[in-house]
Amino acid sequence: MRKAIETLKNIWKIEDLRQRILITILFVAIYRFGSYVVLPGINPGMLSQLHQQTSEGLLALLNMFSGGAFSNASIFALGIMPYISASIVIQLLGIAVPYFQKLQREGESGRRKMNQYTRYLTIAILLVQAPSYLLNLKMQAGPSLNASLDWTLFMVTSTVILAAGSMFILWLGERITDKGIGNGISFIILIGIIARLPQSLFQELISRMTDKTGGLIMFLFEIVFLLLVIAAAILLVQGTRKIPVQYAKKIVGNKQYGGARQYIPLKVNAAGVMPIIFAQAIMFIPITFIGFSNTNNVSSFVHAFTDHTSFWYNFVFAVMIILFTYFYTAITINPTQMAEDMKRNNGFIPGIKPGKHTAEYIDDIMSRITLPGSFFLALIAIMPAFAGVFGVKAEFAQFFGGTSLLILVGVVLDTLQQVESHLLMRHYDGLLKSGRIKGRTAGSGVAAY
Repeated sequence: MRKAIETLKNIWKIEDLRQRILITILFVAIYRFGSYVVLPGINPGMLSQLHQQTSEGLLALLNMFSGGAFSNASIFALGIMPYISASIVIQLLGIAVPYFQKLQREGESGRRKMNQYTRYLTIAILLVQAPSYLLNLKMQAGPSLNASLDWTLFMVTSTVILAAGSMFILWLGERITDKGIGNGISFIILIGIIARLPQSLFQELISRMTDKTGGLIMFLFEIVFLLLVIAAAILLVQGTRKIPVQYAKKIVGNKQYGGARQYIPLKVNAAGVMPIIFAQAIMFIPITFIGFSNTNNVSSFVHAFTDHTSFWYNFVFAVMIILFTYFYTAITINPTQMAEDMKRNNGFIPGIKPGKHTAEYIDDIMSRITLPGSFFLALIAIMPAFAGVFGVKAEFAQFFGGTSLLILVGVVLDTLQQVESHLLMRHYDGLLKSGRIKGRTAGSGVAAY
């Protein structure tokens, strides 16, 4: 306790870090306030049906990512997920389309153009999702609409408001990245997830105590199991495989330099939480195109992809996570560049020839460690479905794995790592006595060089 208080004092002493934390808190407060600003023409006291609709199923997950804004008919109802979906499409185009491949090689100017195209595509997705959301709102919360309201005018104005709200959230995320503590987009999602945790935890406790389904003992068992899953997620985020690198001695005058052995710490899950965010964004597509409210009127095959507890939903979700893990690792880790950097610095992997053979060796190691990492990531992602089988309420089951848990673990570790970096840079003690905190990006092969 004393150590924690001393660390908080040290954090407050660093002016730059203090300002970044306060700015982050300000932006988060604006985001949370906006989650309760209801669309014009809506009576918030008449949204009980919409709250019930978003209490379970895939809509409950979508509501979690928006921090409850979806069920509140808020101006932020569509959240940040349309931007994530657009980012996926643009990154895929960067592999398949020569024009986007050229932009990726142009450095900063190319990155700005890619970001611009991502924003344009985000707006296009919002213009599809917003009317679908409003039609569902009319069917689920008809009494909440003003009787004298012109529906056509409401659709047009509310579509513009919803699109502007999501783009404003994107702006907040970018400001948190630039002026705040960092990881803005992920931090926005994290805040939405954490906002639902107290209510879900309380509801699960009440359910266990009143429904005679195990009582307090069963609830405590759930908490212990949740802590075990969190520990497994931390191991997945921080796990590394070290490759030894021997540096040849340099002789300058009469002195020798170098000759020391170092290590390349390759991440078991170099892609972090991005594969699961990408896969989750794609899994939201069916419910967008069929309409949020028509999930009971579609075929059983399509309905399976709108039910996050069904076998086919979880099977396709897991396969996509595995594929995206390999995809994101491939665009994050460049074995050829790592091999060239080693050769340029007179370094080599013992027993492996420099150059092409070193790149092939690193690529082979990455493929071997990425496979179990991707399967483990997929297993944690579908864990909420198993929790639901054992009677855990849908709201609380989302914290037993899936996108919510991995984002929570990954973003928290990244944030703590950045805070610790500021402390160590000013010669203060870190957050932990035993070792440095390792985030999703620390210690990766790219960072090593």
